[in-house]
Amino acid sequence: MVSQRPFGFLDEKEIPILTLSGGAVSVELIPVGAAVRAIWVPDRDGRPTDVCLGYDTPREYRDWNSALGGTLGRCANRIGGARFFIGGREYRLTANEGTNTLHGGGVGFHKKLWDYAVGEDSVTFFLDSPDEEEGFPGNLHAEVSYTLRDGTLDIDYRALCDRDTVVNLSNHTYFNLAGHTARSVADHRVILRAGRYTPSGAGNVPTGEITSVEGTPLDLRQEALLAERLEHPALAGTRGYDHNFVLDGGGEPAAEVYCPATGIALEVNTTLEGMQFYTAGFLTDRTGKGGTQYGRACGLCLETQHFPDAVNHPEFPTPVLRAGEEYRESTSWRFFVR
Repeated sequence: MVSQRPFGFLDEKEIPILTLSGGAVSVELIPVGAAVRAIWVPDRDGRPTDVCLGYDTPREYRDWNSALGGTLGRCANRIGGARFFIGGREYRLTANEGTNTLHGGGVGFHKKLWDYAVGEDSVTFFLDSPDEEEGFPGNLHAEVSYTLRDGTLDIDYRALCDRDTVVNLSNHTYFNLAGHTARSVADHRVILRAGRYTPSGAGNVPTGEITSVEGTPLDLRQEALLAERLEHPALAGTRGYDHNFVLDGGGEPAAEVYCPATGIALEVNTTLEGMQFYTAGFLTDRTGKGGTQYGRACGLCLETQHFPDAVNHPEFPTPVLRAGEEYRESTSWRFFVR
């Protein structure tokens, strides 16, 4: 079931909150950034708990950085040097993080106002990105569909373009399974089924290597308590986790997160080969929903995607979408109590 209520105005347009309800779980979506605003999950005592960081007005989703809950595009994560080549031609992009492009440039998809259509148990958002927007080639049509059934939120991405281009869509929800007011995810336990990662150099742009996690704090193949990892000296440069993991695949969930305080757990499945695991080390202090103060390590992101800067590394799976071909990827989040 999908219900609507007013959220506010942006660019003189009324912005609704679109709520998906499916069993005990409900999810709030907004057209600004095709974003997830809230996820209500019952804890072990049946108390509804909002496990997603967010804001109280539409304008904050556009004006603040960090893309809380938003859909990332045209290319999630970083493109080194804000440029790439396709077919021997160089394309120069908007550099919005030093000399690099992050999450699509100056006005990425998470800051756009998307159109939408409502289904019986789903909402689909639509966006058209014109040729050369932020420097990317081609007129791109993108869609993101959210479907909620039995405690599982399916996110389906689709895109088409009239020129060869780069497409890498992802979602930037910050989870805190203790509730968005809890201020820290240090008590969370995490499993990432990834035996390898892509090391990064300056600006957190991959070097092109693919390296084993064995013997490093990036080895999360067995359940690990974040409090025992976040201050590890090897993670000082990224203030915790901000790394791209090469997912093992093989049918098991790509990631599992558990909060002992509430009993709430999350499983992530995806068709994508990478996941940027981010523990909000660079989240600056700000006011979120209900006046809650957010800051460093208040949430964690599980950004399923193509590898960062993959267009500049032929050894990585390609993020190039050829003209006339269809981009289709999906990710699902299953919430439950254990």
